[in-house]
Amino acid sequence: MEARVRLCFARCAALLAAVACGAGPSAGSAAGPLQVAPDIQARRAQFVRQTLDAGTAGLAAGDVAAVGHLVRAAGFIDEIFQRQAWQGYPAFAPRVAALVGPNAEAAKDYFRIMMGPWDRLKGFEPFLGGAPHPPGAGFYPEDMSKVEFETWIAAHPGDRAAFTSPVTVIRRQGAGLIAVPYSQEYRDLLERAAAELRAAAAATPNASLKRFLSLRADAFLSDDYYPSDLAWMDLDSPLEVVIGPYETYEDGLFGYKAAFEAFICVEQPKDSEQLAKYKKELPFLESRLPIPDEFKNTTRGSDSPIRVADELITGGDARRGVQTLAFNLPNDERVREAKGSKKVLLKNMMRAKYDAILRPVAARVLAPDEGTRLDFDSYFHHVLFHELSHGLGPGRIKVRGRDTEVRLELKELYPAVEEAKADVLGVYNLAVLANKGVVPVSVVETLPWTYVAGLFRAARFGATEAHGLGAVIQASYLLDKGAIEVTPEGRFRPVLAKFAGGIKALAHDLLMIEAQGSYAGAQDLVRRYGTVPLPMAKLLASFADVPVDVDPVFAVESAKPSPR
Repeated sequence: MEARVRLCFARCAALLAAVACGAGPSAGSAAGPLQVAPDIQARRAQFVRQTLDAGTAGLAAGDVAAVGHLVRAAGFIDEIFQRQAWQGYPAFAPRVAALVGPNAEAAKDYFRIMMGPWDRLKGFEPFLGGAPHPPGAGFYPEDMSKVEFETWIAAHPGDRAAFTSPVTVIRRQGAGLIAVPYSQEYRDLLERAAAELRAAAAATPNASLKRFLSLRADAFLSDDYYPSDLAWMDLDSPLEVVIGPYETYEDGLFGYKAAFEAFICVEQPKDSEQLAKYKKELPFLESRLPIPDEFKNTTRGSDSPIRVADELITGGDARRGVQTLAFNLPNDERVREAKGSKKVLLKNMMRAKYDAILRPVAARVLAPDEGTRLDFDSYFHHVLFHELSHGLGPGRIKVRGRDTEVRLELKELYPAVEEAKADVLGVYNLAVLANKGVVPVSVVETLPWTYVAGLFRAARFGATEAHGLGAVIQASYLLDKGAIEVTPEGRFRPVLAKFAGGIKALAHDLLMIEAQGSYAGAQDLVRRYGTVPLPMAKLLASFADVPVDVDPVFAVESAKPSPR
């Protein structure tokens, strides 16, 4: 409850601040001038333009042709996500496009980056207009409360499955509520995207990609993603294609609804081959989790392919705000139990962030004599094991005798808890495998410093973003346990005598919250550790000249469909 109250206060404060500085009419208002936040130039400067190279020279001619269709499909995914982020987006976008004046270009750019008029780095504070951000984004009626939703389900238990489904939106019907499948809500755009997927399937010579794209096109119109998720796990193609509804972070009310995203990538086979050995260790890592055996998950599949790829283009939820370094999909527990999950590391994005952001952040965070311990190999391995760790630990659980899933029980706090778990287990599991002789010791030797600098990089995303809140929780907890200390100069350093013990304790606490499906435990964790510690806040305030993230530039961008 306290977490929800604090978020409410944050949103109210942001609204009052916008009004105080003359933010003007609400974001959804069709009349009156559209007011722009006076610091919009500084906000825009937080995202540095970076060109991401991804070679396609080795692709077959049919795959090159398929890329064109996939890029256009990603454009339609953009449009679907814009509606998911805010139902008012299509009507509001032309007002943004019509802006003129000295701040117009910065405002238009920031609107594109944020995919809406709210600043994702500042608790969804409005930077265009003054309306508060709807916590349920575009998935629910903006005037619907959590109490109304829960009351409806209590009175209509037969609606529970449809209402909590990741592929429905909730709309009003008369005096009541109704669940509308994605295939109906976004039919116009999904039909266009499906046509592009079928055209790409016809062009590629790769049989596994043909199968996946054909099944995913069918799923767009049926809402049954299980067959195509299984086919994606078997994908053996130089193109790595992710397109569909996956992550539930955008749903700030319950964390139920999946947002559409797209990653169109080219695999780096040599890098993938080097990392393939780690997937064999997943059952071993599950057996070594720091929780009682009865809570360990031994039913998930362990195929778990690991691929390293370079991005050609992204779309939808994968393109808004802070950019993704890697992903672990699918999220469907049925697929994970049958085949495990696939980990994809986006190497060109990782290198861009390491050079443009993590290195200058580390120079400000770490003690001057320890800053040289930052290491790209350590960073790369931690990102990999973060993703591997998403596939470890509780998934399907029982709560008071009821079969359920962790994400359903932790509701809107699940993303932050899960991201923190994956971060901490990434460190813990690397140490476990280094002790076994599977991971190079050099990776673990520099990991504590790389990890601490990474917490600051993620904390800048804001405590209302899952990765940002997860980083704040980790930093606060480890400071409290003495595993991280603040130097007399205000810098941060790992305390090696306590670091491993602090990581293990935090991993245990996060895993047990998930194993028990304890929403109250998640609330208490956020209450105790979800506020940025003062020494961390002071350092973060000094980062004004360091970019928060990259604004990627893709060479294939021109192939995307123009907004209608």
